[in-house]
Amino acid sequence: MSRWRGSPRPVPVDGRRRAGGLSAVLAGGLAAGLLLTGCTPETVVVDGRGSGGDGGPRVRGAADALVRAGSSRVRTTVETVTGGTRVAIRGRGGYDFDRRRGRLRLVLPRDASGTAEHRPITELLAAGAVFMRNRGAGVPDDKWVRVVSAGAVDGNLVTGGATDPLTAAELLRAARGVRLVGRERLDGTAVRHYQGVTDIGRAARAASPAAREVLGAAARGFTEHVVAFDAYLDERGRLRKVRHRFTMAERWTGSGVRQQVVSTTELYDFGARVTVRLPDPEDIFTGTVGAPRG
Repeated sequence: MSRWRGSPRPVPVDGRRRAGGLSAVLAGGLAAGLLLTGCTPETVVVDGRGSGGDGGPRVRGAADALVRAGSSRVRTTVETVTGGTRVAIRGRGGYDFDRRRGRLRLVLPRDASGTAEHRPITELLAAGAVFMRNRGAGVPDDKWVRVVSAGAVDGNLVTGGATDPLTAAELLRAARGVRLVGRERLDGTAVRHYQGVTDIGRAARAASPAAREVLGAAARGFTEHVVAFDAYLDERGRLRKVRHRFTMAERWTGSGVRQQVVSTTELYDFGARVTVRLPDPEDIFTGTVGAPRG
């Protein structure tokens, strides 16, 4: 069982605005700005002609299976290629699928010069919002920044430095062309590896009410609505790992080119105790968040 206290409240920070493109979001203190500069777009081709037998229904029902599972530990990676070098933001924490809340500790890569270290970001995931600590110039160390997910240019699927684990599963509700790649083992657990594509807009319409607005915002932020995925499900239909390949629109990247971001979410230790306490109103920063130097 998990214990939960607090409730999300609206806070007027720059990260809520769509105006100004991706730079406005980064000025709001979101982590993926370190990833979305100068990367090279890739083309991902998935053979959608095959069939995994019961794979389609199993993949499309992954979010429901996670809710039934209750909670789990989480590992996340959001990565791209910059100047031929793979750059990644990595996270670790826990998530309660029933209450749709989680806590992650994100480790950022070095800056462009390769010398400056960045403090880890503590990120709290809640329905429709993300709270971040240790991110954004001018934010006191004891304050949190709140970003409304539907107000982020991509529904906060990647610009927060991690994809909400349940939202990652909700994206699979529109999975098609699903084929079984093979049977493997992850962390000692037997899984079935599926490949296919999903559509962000269709997933938004099929998603649970809590995810529809966020995925709808994401559909407006990505150039390509069709997203290739790899999904690994255990014998109980629980998602053990999922990898999505997103293409960001030119208007959000600041570089004038489409850029691909790969988000990987790994789930393990189902039923683990996960405790999340959302910030009290007085602990939420209400000023302007500046972009980090460098």
